[in-house]
Amino acid sequence: MSEKYLIFGATGSIGSSLAEQLKSSGNEIHLVGRNENEVSSIAKKLNCDFTVANVLDESFVEKVKSDIQEIKGFAYCVGSIDLKPLKMVTEQDFNKCMKLNLYSAVEIIKGYQESLKKNKGSVVLFSTVAAQRGFTNHAIIASTKAAVEGLTVTLAAEFAPNIRVNCIAPSLTKSKIAEPMLKNVAVADGIARAHPLKRLGEGKDSASLAKFLITDESAWVTGQIIAVDGGRSKLS
Repeated sequence: MSEKYLIFGATGSIGSSLAEQLKSSGNEIHLVGRNENEVSSIAKKLNCDFTVANVLDESFVEKVKSDIQEIKGFAYCVGSIDLKPLKMVTEQDFNKCMKLNLYSAVEIIKGYQESLKKNKGSVVLFSTVAAQRGFTNHAIIASTKAAVEGLTVTLAAEFAPNIRVNCIAPSLTKSKIAEPMLKNVAVADGIARAHPLKRLGEGKDSASLAKFLITDESAWVTGQIIAVDGGRSKLS
């Protein structure tokens, strides 16, 4: 069986674009998504295998591994936008966000660590520009994604030279989870103008970097947190 790249969150704007880019370059992929209709539709279009699984479920890694055991790398394109003023934030808010963005990624890494080591594989995680820049009401997601960045550099050191681990930190990207924020045209335009490049991100923007990082094209890159944010983290 040929080595495959595993994509979690394959129905999102970044995950689906990454799947298309990897497949168009001749790579074998396996998709994971929680919505059966959506993930099966993408898999049919790209002629690839898939697993229906929710990363919030306790045994989701075992379910995925029952379908695919050997991988060359995986991208965890799962995320959330959890915005609340601190006075409204609960411990449950943090726990759910950490489970979705951090703990489940850790379980996948543990579950596939031996396969990744054997295949000199690569892990691509996702953070957010808010982990480095201060934005109002971002306490939950910024704290959680900062933990993802810490995990990235720690595991890159721990797993070298056998497994590479890198992280992408996008700014706001047009996606299903961002739709409630962007449906107001004036708000969307204002956010776009806050970026030096004067537009919002597209799924393909982060997916292009993810494709580079997950494949051997980036064989001498590990432990990096790379912004794909229209310049917002450094220039605005």
